[in-house]
Amino acid sequence: MHIVKLTKTLTGFMILASTAGWPAWADSPPQMPPSPVGVVTVQPEVIPITNELPGRIAPTRIAEVLPRVSGILLERVFEQGSVVKRGDVLYRIDPAPFQVQVDSAAATLQRAKATQLQARQQSDRQDQLRERGVASAQQQENAVAALAQSNADVAAAEAGLAAAQLNLKYAEITAPIAGRIGRATITEGALVGQSSGSLATIQQLDPVYADFTQSASDLIQLRRALKQGRLQEAGPDETKVHLILDDGTRYPLAGRLLFSEAMVDATTGQITLRGEFPNPDGDLLPGLYVRVAIEQGLQKDALAVPQQAVQRDTAGRAQLYVVKPDDTLELRSVTTGRTYGDRWVIEAGLKAGERVVVDGFQKVMPGARVAPQDWRRPDAPPSLSGGPADPSSGK
Repeated sequence: MHIVKLTKTLTGFMILASTAGWPAWADSPPQMPPSPVGVVTVQPEVIPITNELPGRIAPTRIAEVLPRVSGILLERVFEQGSVVKRGDVLYRIDPAPFQVQVDSAAATLQRAKATQLQARQQSDRQDQLRERGVASAQQQENAVAALAQSNADVAAAEAGLAAAQLNLKYAEITAPIAGRIGRATITEGALVGQSSGSLATIQQLDPVYADFTQSASDLIQLRRALKQGRLQEAGPDETKVHLILDDGTRYPLAGRLLFSEAMVDATTGQITLRGEFPNPDGDLLPGLYVRVAIEQGLQKDALAVPQQAVQRDTAGRAQLYVVKPDDTLELRSVTTGRTYGDRWVIEAGLKAGERVVVDGFQKVMPGARVAPQDWRRPDAPPSLSGGPADPSSGK
């Protein structure tokens, strides 16, 4: 009997205690602290509109080495594949026949000068005789004509000597331009002449051209955006052209845009553009396939986020985690535009000043409370402020 009363008393006491302010945390699990996430605060900036266009490298100057006189090739002077200067001797043709022509032309000139001297003396004598009335007018006129003819013979002989000397000079075939010379197409001992064709080819490779093409429709859209004010035209000092090589590496030296053709290729619908690039080390060779990154405009008030911050849903739509003012997460759909370096340009769905999660979003979900920290690139130098470690570093 007493035992039953005691049990009822204890049971009533426990019920009363549970309804009279017993601590709630005694029955609830402990709450998890907010997860740290690395965030960036997006700010409007001016981003260049860069297009990557396919192209090929071409020499700025190209010249074929051609013989100007006929003869037997005695010697090849240059080393194939080497760099030559303008005027360097490349081949030597047998000069003996041309030296004979020079000697013969010199003798002809001497004979013409002797005849000229005789004609001048005869003309002077006829002038004196004419003054004394001894010579007739016809004799004087004949002397004057003979002197004029001898003067012409001297001029012709001088021209013949100059031509012979020029042919002798052409027996040494020189480089018409400076550049890198290719392989020799003929060997010593061969008979060459003006109809022999090219003996070698010289290409000037510093600087070089990059000829590339752009779709006419893309260019029209770009110009329309510039006209409507959605894009800002880059100034002459701001337009930069860069090369991306076939292996994906970026050529370290920037170039300049020379021109774009004023016509569209009817078969391809493409417009050809040309850039010029320095090539001091000879890394860019003619025919090399490249992609040309050209800045054709500037996008004002653009918002860009690191590419790793952008996620994709099952339909392929872009999404971002945005930290709201109360430090909770919102999974928001956005519209991505072009890439700028390692960032996406966000065309719609994001406002300036909002915080975007870049690192740590794998462990959170929409609506969760987080502890946002400024995100720093992994390759950025360590902070000197003594603050907390970068969340993306994993330390």
